[in-house]
Amino acid sequence: MAVRFFEQGVKARLNEKRRLSTFLQQLIRRQKPQVKNIDLTYVFCDDDYLLEINMDYLNHATFTDIITFDLSETPEKLQGEIYISTERVAENAAKYKVTYEKELHRVIFHGALHLCGFKDKKKADKERMRQEEDLCLQRYDNE
Repeated sequence: MAVRFFEQGVKARLNEKRRLSTFLQQLIRRQKPQVKNIDLTYVFCDDDYLLEINMDYLNHATFTDIITFDLSETPEKLQGEIYISTERVAENAAKYKVTYEKELHRVIFHGALHLCGFKDKKKADKERMRQEEDLCLQRYDNE
């Protein structure tokens, strides 16, 4: 079981990686108890890097803060790659008047929640996703 964090040409300023990794594994097991093996890779990058991925794989020519790829082949093994633009995280932190760290954690949890089956295309799904993100942030802050 592994949660890995990589920086692709940026400094993510991510603290307590081991604690965060443990929390993410617990989050996934809470949401998907059938998962026995977790293999997550988080890649922190800049806007241009993520835009290229967005265009190449999703045919979207827009900036985004996160793209999540579910690579799981069985219900027992959750495998995914999550790409996060630290530039978007910083901009959104300023926009929503929260710390960079809090917004970074929100986006990290957002990616894991996608892999657990949460969606965010419809209004009701977005609201549910935001509730789950808030719950994750609260749990993480209180551990």
